[in-house]
Amino acid sequence: MSNTADRGSTPHFGGIPVHQRLLAAAAVLAPAVTARLVEQLPAYGELPSEQLRGEVTKEVDRGIRAFIEVLRLGELPGPDELARIRESSARRADEGVPLEAVVGAYHFGAEECAARVLAAAEPGDLPDVLLVQHRLLGYLRLVSSAVAAGYVQERQTALGDEQVARQSLLSRLLEGGDPQAAADRAGILLPPCYLVLGIAIGPHPDELLPGVNHAVATRRKLRRLRHEVQRQTTGVALSALSGDGGLVLLPSAAAAADFGGPDRERLARLVEHLGRMCGADLLVAAAAAAPDGVADAARLVGEVREVAEASGRGPGLYLLDDVLLEYQLSRPSPARDGLAALLGPLTRRPELLDTLRTFLASGLDRRLAAARLQVHPNTVDYRLRRASELSGLDASRGADQLTLRAALAAHDAARRGGPAPA
Repeated sequence: MSNTADRGSTPHFGGIPVHQRLLAAAAVLAPAVTARLVEQLPAYGELPSEQLRGEVTKEVDRGIRAFIEVLRLGELPGPDELARIRESSARRADEGVPLEAVVGAYHFGAEECAARVLAAAEPGDLPDVLLVQHRLLGYLRLVSSAVAAGYVQERQTALGDEQVARQSLLSRLLEGGDPQAAADRAGILLPPCYLVLGIAIGPHPDELLPGVNHAVATRRKLRRLRHEVQRQTTGVALSALSGDGGLVLLPSAAAAADFGGPDRERLARLVEHLGRMCGADLLVAAAAAAPDGVADAARLVGEVREVAEASGRGPGLYLLDDVLLEYQLSRPSPARDGLAALLGPLTRRPELLDTLRTFLASGLDRRLAAARLQVHPNTVDYRLRRASELSGLDASRGADQLTLRAALAAHDAARRGGPAPA
């Protein structure tokens, strides 16, 4: 953009240079503009009166005088003036004044200036009226950009610092010990309890389409999930999420020991809602814990989530009580090794294991399992028959289903701890 505004031409109204008319009224214009800000922009009305009479009125006066120079010289503000505007906007951002209010302040100032001088314009002054309007629009365009730049830069810096502090608090909670100092640095009041969620996130349909940038689809999915988690939470939720899952801590006003049936129902509805909003299946393991117990709860929900996935559970909310048998059978013991050994013949055929998991997770619906695996239903039938031939366990037979679920949990647990028995 050119830094000129019809340089060299001085507009006159009624034979008097417009900038002189504004200069004569500058002393009363600044307080008038400040009063209008307080009246029409609630964010300014909430500022301390000392700040309004001092810093804000001073900034308004400087803006008016900067515009007077634009009218006098025909030149838009230079780098020094724009830097001052960015700094002033950054201070408003730090104070929590909305961006639209900061930009609006300059527009209100421009309106007051225009109203003050246009009343003196005569019919023959039309060319100069157009010139004043042209310079006013150029000034507002340049100033609005500077205001936005200063504001956004400050918010990005603040959000970066805030995010670092929150991640530091999350790390401290997951390490165990007293998190109070980290909470103080983050400016967060620790709740009586956190609902610790271990989340497995399925793919969004866009992530499965050929020709689509899957990284972009994943980021969009996560952005929607994070946004909705915070929107549905009273207080500050903490999270560490990637495309396929992670951990979320939801603050709760109730003690961990008081978590009961109604709380579980509300949490289950929330999980279902979050899945709809991000467009992906969510399998969520949950536990309630006081802040100093979050580390143990995080380990527990990680294990419950793995057990629920391995035993073929579908999307939804799971507590330890929902997978007690599979959880216990997945703990190191001779029984676990024996269960894992049942699937030993399938260890070289991962597609058979995946088909078993998906078939069980699909409620024994072969067509749904085929859709999730992206294969033909006949392929599912073939793989299930082959798995039955190799293992001796039939996923369609009720008596074998519980054994298969437990064997899958034991197989995965043994695989995490070392090679499964032959």
